[in-house]
Amino acid sequence: MIILDSLSEFQQRYRSGKKWQRCMEAINNLGTIRPNVFHSIGDSLVYRLTGGAEAQQSKFEGNRRYFDMHYYLDGEEEIEFAAKSALQGVVPYEDETDREYLDGQGEKITVKKGNVVIFENHEARRFLSGKDVRKVILKVTVEESYFLNK
Repeated sequence: MIILDSLSEFQQRYRSGKKWQRCMEAINNLGTIRPNVFHSIGDSLVYRLTGGAEAQQSKFEGNRRYFDMHYYLDGEEEIEFAAKSALQGVVPYEDETDREYLDGQGEKITVKKGNVVIFENHEARRFLSGKDVRKVILKVTVEESYFLNK
């Protein structure tokens, strides 16, 4: 998981590449969209504005074809994450949903307003609790994407 302190830090680190530019296009479009409605930019990115914390999860969730990026506009949220290799599979990967569910224990962190979190696909996460959360969730295809060194 990559945690950035601010959107400015995200823009500095990921300023080139079509997918990263599309992420910024989605974030810049937040003033014109309704909450909890999915929108897309091309065929490589879908996004939505959410209010309220993610539902508390008992299992870790992992993805393979898309990675999630969360930009926190308000509030804070506690997340637990771990390498998939350190967890036990509970529900096998389903291509239709791009999800797999795992069990085990990981590292807990709290993210807050202004943070940008990129959930890498070799890891799984679960949301534990949140307070006054408002964020944009972006699902970006992994094809032709890359992460700069952490």
